[in-house]
Parts: sequence; C-alpha cells; structure tokens
Amino acid sequence: MIYPDGGFRRATQYFIHRMRRLPDAPHRVARGVFAGTFINFPPLFGVQMIAAAMLAWVMRGNILAAVLCTFGSNPITTPFIAVACLELGHWMLGIQVPLTPRMIGQAFADAGYELWRNFLAIFSDAPTHWEGLANFWHTIYFPYLVGSIIPGLIFATAAYYLTTPLVHAYQKLRANKLRDAVEKRRRVKAAVLDVRMREEAAARRKDDDGTSTL
Repeated sequence: MIYPDGGFRRATQYFIHRMRRLPDAPHRVARGVFAGTFINFPPLFGVQMIAAAMLAWVMRGNILAAVLCTFGSNPITTPFIAVACLELGHWMLGIQVPLTPRMIGQAFADAGYELWRNFLAIFSDAPTHWEGLANFWHTIYFPYLVGSIIPGLIFATAAYYLTTPLVHAYQKLRANKLRDAVEKRRRVKAAVLDVRMREEAAARRKDDDGTSTL
C-alpha cells in the first residue's frame, strides 16, 4: 500500500513512459498535467482521481495525464504536503493553534469518532455531537484547503510550462524516428526489388543466349 512492488524508480520510469506516449497535442497533455498536479494539494482524499479527471475535462486537457499525475500524492509525499499547506493556511487565516503531530492526530480521531457516533445515533435516541467535527473543520480541514491553493497553483503552473516543450520535443523526435524507419524500409524494399529485377534480367539474357545457340 505504501511502497510500489517494483520500487519508486520503476514506478517513476513507468509514469514518464506513459506520459511521453500519450497520443494528444502537447498543450492538452500539459493541461492534464496541470489539473493532476494541482489536485495533489487540496485535501480531497479518496476522490483525487475523479477530481483530477473532472478538472482536466473542464480545462479541455488530457484526462489520462491528469489521473497519472495524481500519483504524485502518495503516502510518502502527502505528510510533507499536508504539513506545509496546514502551516500556510494557519498563517493566512491567523489561527494561533500549535500544529503538533499529537494535535493533528487527536483532531482526526475526534472527528472520526463523532462521525461514527452520529451515524449510530440515526438508529437510536442518542443525541448527535458536532464539537469534534467543528474543531476539525476550523483547525485542520479549512486551513489545509486554503493553504493548498497557492502551492498547488505554483507547482501546477511549473509542471504545465515544463510539460509543453518536453512533450512537443518527444513527439517530434518520435515522428522523425518513424519517418526514418519508413524511409529505411522503403530503401530496403527498393534494393530488394532492384536485385530481383537484375536477377530476372540476367535469367532472361541467359535464356536468350541458350535459345540463340540452339
């Protein structure tokens, strides 16, 4: 669940290979990369691929590129993204709550417990409670969401402008290779045809010489 079967190096190589071979215009691939990279930052856990595909569709970008780029948010990178966005969000909103691992873990635990308890309250007369969820919203989720916008736009924009020339250059190189391969096959076929014609001409001359001798 955390470490890819083939390792991060092989996973990265596969990602780059798929990105380079996407059959679409460079600007559309770049828009998909923008969408997928941006979606890695907001707290949209569990629906990142869907959100990236929808944003790419709205931007008229390549949806597959957007979905592939969501793998940039994984169990290794997410903690760093989350802490950076939380701290930025707290600073932007002026929240003076210390962000410690214990505080963040407790907020998640309280919110999860209240969600479960409120769900059970649907089938009983027990009252619902929202204090933990309200605290989670004001100290964790909303600051995380606000703080994710700026770094998400920065990284997504950088990815967009890096992707466009790279995809264009790769597609041009691939087209040149295909053209060279076609030209090579054409020359080989022409050479084979020329050899056959020479052999047939030689055979005809031999037959003509034999007939003249008789």
